Amino acid sequence: MGIDFLVDLAIILLSTKALGVLTRKFQLPQVVGALLAGLILGPAILGVIHESSLIHDLAEIGVIIIMFCAGTEVDLKELKKAGKAAVVVAMMGVIIPLIGGFLISSAFNLSFLPLMRNIFLGVILTATSVSITVETLQEMGKLKTKAGTIILGAAILDDILGLVILTVIMGLSDGGTGASIGGVVLKIVLFFIVAIIIGIPFNKLFNSYSKVHKKKRRFPIYAFAFCLFLAFLGERYFGVADIAGAFIAGLIISTTIHNGYIHRRFEILSYMFLTPIFFASIGISIEITSFSWSMLWLSLAITAIAIATKIAGGAIGARLTGSDKKEAMQIGIGMVARSEVALIVTNKGVASGIIPASLFAPIAFMVIITSILTPILLKIVFTKKQKTILPSGGIPDVLSE
Repeated sequence: MGIDFLVDLAIILLSTKALGVLTRKFQLPQVVGALLAGLILGPAILGVIHESSLIHDLAEIGVIIIMFCAGTEVDLKELKKAGKAAVVVAMMGVIIPLIGGFLISSAFNLSFLPLMRNIFLGVILTATSVSITVETLQEMGKLKTKAGTIILGAAILDDILGLVILTVIMGLSDGGTGASIGGVVLKIVLFFIVAIIIGIPFNKLFNSYSKVHKKKRRFPIYAFAFCLFLAFLGERYFGVADIAGAFIAGLIISTTIHNGYIHRRFEILSYMFLTPIFFASIGISIEITSFSWSMLWLSLAITAIAIATKIAGGAIGARLTGSDKKEAMQIGIGMVARSEVALIVTNKGVASGIIPASLFAPIAFMVIITSILTPILLKIVFTKKQKTILPSGGIPDVLSE
C-alpha cells in the first residue's frame, strides 16, 4: 500500500465534507454529500480512489461506531413502549420485500434464476441498513422521536429475521436439515442471553467504578472496548451481525452514569474520521462498467421494488400498531436504505452458488440509489410533519431540534 493511503484518506475527508456542505445548501442531509463523494471519486466515475482493505476496515469500524452511538441515544423506556410496533414493522418489512423480490425475478424470467434463486433475491431485498437512517435522523435531531425509535428496533429485528430466512434458503439449497436451521436460531437466542449476562454485571461495575474515579477521560476507552468485544462476539460465534452487537453495547452503556460524556466523545471521532469514510466507501465500492441495457432495466426494476416494498411494509406495520399516516410514512421510508447488509447477503449467495456474480451489479445499483434517496425522503417527510402539526401546537419531542 505504501504511503499513498494518507492521500486517499485526505481526499475522502475533504470531498465528503465539501459535498456535505453543498448538500446542506440545498436543505439535504450531509449524508447525501458523503455518498455522492464516494460515487464520484470511485471506479464508477473518476476512478481516483479504489476500495482497499484499509478503507474497508475503517468503514467497518465506522458503521460499528454509528450503531453504538445510536444505542447510547436510545431511551430504553421508549424502546420498550415501541417494542410491539417494532416487531410488527420488522415482520411486514421482511415479508413484503421477500414477496416483491420473488415476483420481480420471476417476471424477468431470467434463466439463471430458478425458484430458489428467485426467493434468494427476495431475501436480499429484506435487508435493512439503518446506519444511513440513523445518521440522517441524528443530523435532524429526530432520532429520539417515536418514529426513530421504532425504525431502530425494527431494523435490528430485520437483521435477525433476515439471517434466519437466509439460513433456511441456503440450507434448502445445500440439502440442509431443519436441525441446522434450528441451530442458527438457537445461536441467535443464545447471543442475546449472553449479551444480557455480560451486560448486567458490566453495567453495575461501570457505574460503581464511575463513582469512585471522577476523571472521565478513560471511560470512553472502556466503552469502546466493550462495544468491539460484543460486535466481535456476535459476528464470530453466534452469526449475528456485528452492528447488532454494537447497538446492544450502546444500549447497555446508555444506562451508565457517564453515558452523555461517552456519547459526545464518540460523536467527535465519528464526525471527524470514521463516518465520512464509511459513507464514501459505499460509493467507492460501486462499479458500473459491466452494465448492459438488460442489466440496467433489471437494476431499475429491483430498485423500484426495493423502495416500494420497504415503504409499504414499514408503513403497513406502523399503521397496524396505531401510528398515524404521516408517522407510518416516516417509518416506512426510514426502512428503505440498504447498504452493507444487502451486499453481504449477495456475497454469501454468490459464494454459495445460489445466485450468479452478474447479479451483484444490479444489487449494488439498488444499494447506492436507496442510500442516496433515503436521507432525501426522510428530510421531506419529517419537514412535512413539522409544518403540518405546528399550527395546532405540535408535539414537543417531534418538533425539538
